[in-house]
Amino acid sequence: MDEPELIARYFAPLAGPGGLGLRDDAALLAPPPGKELVLTADALVAGVHFFQQDPPGKIAAKALAVNLSDLAAKAAEPLGFLLTLALPRDWSLDWLEAFSRGLGEMASENHCPLLGGDTVATPGPLTLSITALGAVAVGAMKRRTTASPGDALYVSGTIGDAALGLILRRAECSGETPPRWASGLSCEQREFLVGRYLLPRPRLALVPALRAASAAMDVSDGLIGDLRALARASGVAAQVSLSRIPLSDAASAALAADPGLFDTMVCGGDDYEILCAVPPQAAAAFENFSRDATVPVTAIGALAAAEAGELLTGRDGRKQNFLRDRFSHF
Repeated sequence: MDEPELIARYFAPLAGPGGLGLRDDAALLAPPPGKELVLTADALVAGVHFFQQDPPGKIAAKALAVNLSDLAAKAAEPLGFLLTLALPRDWSLDWLEAFSRGLGEMASENHCPLLGGDTVATPGPLTLSITALGAVAVGAMKRRTTASPGDALYVSGTIGDAALGLILRRAECSGETPPRWASGLSCEQREFLVGRYLLPRPRLALVPALRAASAAMDVSDGLIGDLRALARASGVAAQVSLSRIPLSDAASAALAADPGLFDTMVCGGDDYEILCAVPPQAAAAFENFSRDATVPVTAIGALAAAEAGELLTGRDGRKQNFLRDRFSHF
């Protein structure tokens, strides 16, 4: 199968009108009236962001989901995406069929059609990059830099599930014995944690609620590190009660078995939840919008003036420090 056949068979069916059937050299997209474009890109590499043994449909869906998470944090509605796919020599038709199916399901579910991209061969590991485009009302994009002292800090969903799921998935793929804390979890709890690692759920349903926020970002590299990144960008200090951080039943069970997991849970990556700052007068509206969207949000603290300094109060009521607060490639 040559490249035009590959594109026509597996990717042209995913294309939206702006993709021109993937028969041209570029896509054509007009932003909706009164809107600005929001663009984001993420790359995933086998052995770094996912395991070679991961299901191809999950790999594809995750690649798009992490970009959609960025759009959600900016309060943007998806318009479409570009895909660059570098395939190693051992790819198969069955693998590509499952990959394109998983990609198409995530795209359809979130109304984000394929617009174009590129497909190449590589002697290295499987690598893919997605650039997603979204639209937001003029001047309404939520930045990291616009939080103020007194704003409440909220986080969506639950934190730490994917970090624990990564540990379990690594054991599955390597054939190693799972950690001791895993033996205390039910089969459903283990599957839940691994599933949260394999397939993030972008919080696009929160876009209407985020219009009440002053600043936002998605939690991709670890809650503590991303919290500090938002505070630093806005020139404020975070004051957070770590006991308020929302945990799933599965994560709570793991933490009960091994209290030392807490740092991993709040500093690990792949949560893809939304962290946002909300002015006090807008907090009720934000919570009501979130409730209408059936996305749980939890107030974990507030922002103070920079000179007040960061204060992260541990589950024991004492100030807690983190030496390595987030995942980093470098």
